Formats: sequence, C-alpha cells, structure tokens
Amino acid sequence: MMKEIFEKLALKEDLTADQIEEVFNQILQGQVTESQISAFLMALKMKGETADEIAGVVRALKTHALKLERVPAHVMCNCGTGGDQSFSFNISTTAAFVLAAGGLKVAKAGNRSVSSKSGSADVLEELGINLSADRQVLERALDEVGIAFIFAQSVHPAMRYIGPARQALGIPTIMNLVGPLANPVDLDSQLMGIYRVELQEVAAQAMKTLGRKRAIVITGPDQMDEAALYGTNTYTLLEDGQLSQHRFTHKDLGMEAVTLKEIRGGDAKENAQILLSVLKNEPSPYLETTVLNAGLGFYANGKTDSLKAGVDLARNLLASGTALEKLQQLQEVQG
Repeated sequence: MMKEIFEKLALKEDLTADQIEEVFNQILQGQVTESQISAFLMALKMKGETADEIAGVVRALKTHALKLERVPAHVMCNCGTGGDQSFSFNISTTAAFVLAAGGLKVAKAGNRSVSSKSGSADVLEELGINLSADRQVLERALDEVGIAFIFAQSVHPAMRYIGPARQALGIPTIMNLVGPLANPVDLDSQLMGIYRVELQEVAAQAMKTLGRKRAIVITGPDQMDEAALYGTNTYTLLEDGQLSQHRFTHKDLGMEAVTLKEIRGGDAKENAQILLSVLKNEPSPYLETTVLNAGLGFYANGKTDSLKAGVDLARNLLASGTALEKLQQLQEVQG
C-alpha cells in the first residue's frame, strides 16, 4: 500500500481522507517502518497538506486515542502548532487558566517540547501537574475545575510510532497541524495558533469538517503561532460554517507595544515562574501578551462578541485572582 501512496505523492496528487486515514491506522499499529514514515511526512509537506488529509489523520489518531467518556458540553481548547522558533514563554498554557476562570471548559492539549526550550507539558509538570493522570482524573478536572491538561503522549500512546521520525526530520510536518486538532475530547470551539498564514484556511476548513462550531486560527507577526503586541496579527474565523480572514495590531486594541524579545521564555523552571507571575497579575510584557491571547480565546469561543471585549474580560479575571485559583485547583485535582 505504501508504494501506491508514495507514487501518488511523488506526482503531487492529494490523498482522500479515507486513504490517509488507512495509512495512519497502519502507522499507529506499528506496521510501517520509521524510514517510510519519515518519507511519507516529508512527501506530504512538499506537496502541501489538504483539509481532507488533515481531517483523515485526526480521525485515525482519535480512533487510537484514550477516550474520555464523561465530559461536559461545549468544551474548547487553545493551543498552537509549535514550529515558529520564537522561543516565547508558554503563552497558550498561561492563557488557558484565564479562559477557565471565565467559565469555559478547557481541555488543554499539549506535549513536551519538540522545537522550543519548554513545551506546555514541561512547564505544567514543573508546577506539579500529573502528566500521566488517568481518564477519571481528567474527567473530574474538566468537570470540577473547568480545565484539564491532556498530555499527548498519555492520550495518544500510538504516537510513539511517529515520534522518532518527527525527531529525525526536526522540521514542522502535518503532525504539527493535526496535534492541536486531535484532542480526544470532541471540541465545540477552538483557538489554534499556526506558524504560517497560508496554512490558516486549510486548518480552519479541517476544523469545520471535524465539527467545530466556532474557531479562530491565529498567526502573529514573524510567523508566531500566537497573537503578539507588535506588528500585524492575522486570523481566520470559522463562524456559522463560513470562513473569513481578519487582521489587527496592538493599536486597534489600545494596548502598548511589546516586542518579541520582551516575551522570550526559558526552560521549564523559568517559564513556570513567568506563568505564576502572570496569574498573580504582576505587570509585565508577559501579562499583556497573556491578556491578548486569552481575549482572543474568549472571542474564538463566542463568550464575547468582539476581541476587545475578550481582552477586557481577560484583564478583569487576572486582576480578580480567579485565574490563579484555577491553577491551584488543578494542582489539587490533577496533581
């Protein structure tokens, strides 16, 4: 089968969702060699991934994933693809606690670092979160706290067959695109950061295919997979089944400029301290960047009817201390 697939990709022919789902079912059962997986991922990247291909991979991953059975309605996730080489602090992880403080149910997906110094799993482990929590603990955290950390390696054990090929390639592949979409919880809404503007439409279209009711795909300046307070941010909005692209700058929101250099992170220990300082509402460029991205999360969810209203809500929640309380509650339940 792989020979036929390679022949199609060599001719730059797109695969159907069913074809790629079948390939990934074989990969996730350990029936494809590491060299074949590497070649497959590279060939897809060179051809350019389609929405159907992304959706097919996601379906295969969810078939082989740990299932969460007792989950509340209207769950969202905010996470990025990685691969932007910005070395910023853990923005979406920090913002997730603000979203939970605003009453949203957040199934925060994440992994250890692949292309940065500290992934979301690394920083939350440093803060005492149990990455290998079982299904019952995750269900309880989502229900009682309003946020659970879904560790990719725990809920997608079959991903171990793909990991070595990804590490060997060392560049973003379709796996960066599907990672944020393959949440074992069926999501109602989503904020997804992506490192290339030209991939926004295909990612948003895949979200629509996968049943998201509302979503935003964001790319910041310099191809960041988060929104930033310098330069121009571009996002694609999925709303009522329609896609539309928009742009904004910090000036549009009446916020001060913050450069990339000012929001650089470090290792897990440093980033854990940054996360804590933000949740304690200590003034800094990190705080402002979190306010922006949490605000975008509220708008992506539909909790607010504008980005500006989302930013205002995020600022109020951080000032009230409720975002910090969410971290403390998660440490108790998923610690």
